Amino acid sequence: MAFTAADVKELRTQTGAGMMDCKKALQETDGNIDAAVDWLRTKGLAAAAKKAGRVAAEGLVGIATDGNRAAAVELNAETDFVARNDQFQKLVSDIAALAIGTGDTVEALGAAELTAGKSVSASITEAIATIGENMNLRRSAQISVSEGVIASYMHNSTAPGLGKIGVLVGIQSSGDAARLNEIGRQVAMHVAASNPVSVSRDDVDPVLVERERQVLVEQARDSGRPENIIEKMVDGRMRKFYEESVLLEQAFVIDPDTSVGNAIEAVAKELGTPITCTGFVRMALGEGVEREESDFAAEVAATLKKD
Repeated sequence: MAFTAADVKELRTQTGAGMMDCKKALQETDGNIDAAVDWLRTKGLAAAAKKAGRVAAEGLVGIATDGNRAAAVELNAETDFVARNDQFQKLVSDIAALAIGTGDTVEALGAAELTAGKSVSASITEAIATIGENMNLRRSAQISVSEGVIASYMHNSTAPGLGKIGVLVGIQSSGDAARLNEIGRQVAMHVAASNPVSVSRDDVDPVLVERERQVLVEQARDSGRPENIIEKMVDGRMRKFYEESVLLEQAFVIDPDTSVGNAIEAVAKELGTPITCTGFVRMALGEGVEREESDFAAEVAATLKKD
């Protein structure tokens, strides 16, 4: 058997499929988790190839803007109680502000000077000693435009610029800044709710596209249709995939009768100047971090031993 109890647990976390189905998928794919995800989806046993999530990480997401630049960071702690601590909140706000222009990597941000003679990493270590909980600077990302605005939105906000889901959206345009901010904030709210994978089709990871197509091909073949019909079925389902996954093609949460792209284009016509969404950052607190569950692990191990 080319897989472990931890592999079964990981596969179940990613797909939400049953334990025995996960075990079967790993057996069929010689322990390859990515292939097992696709096998489960082909069989209709997994809803999507996303982390489903028993999220353990608490703390805060922080966002900060400075003109045409902005940054988002995630600082984790052990309990949600810490998120209401004034010292912790100030630390996250200060780190987010420093992240603008510091670099996208956690390593670069951790080494940057936060206060006189004290790095971000040292400041976090000091906060750990003071507050009494382990903390981890998990993510940092930046976004900028040469002209236009960076719109922001914070969901489940605990303080200005702090909360559980932070979104930044780049709106490139020479149009009226107030109107650009308005549509940009609406798009940011949409991103928070819909979690797109990219701005446009051209930005989607080719590996993700190919995996999605292969899953759809296998699903279509299971229907017993001829190959020429299968190709048309897959093309139609790929269009649906893009409509559900790509920002500009998603139905706009504020007006589901139009797409996000068409909503932006309508504002561009109103202002008489082009508008381009250059990119977005979406950070959800604890996204993809798994809660430790020793009892569940033991259950998985016991299941494997029955093989």
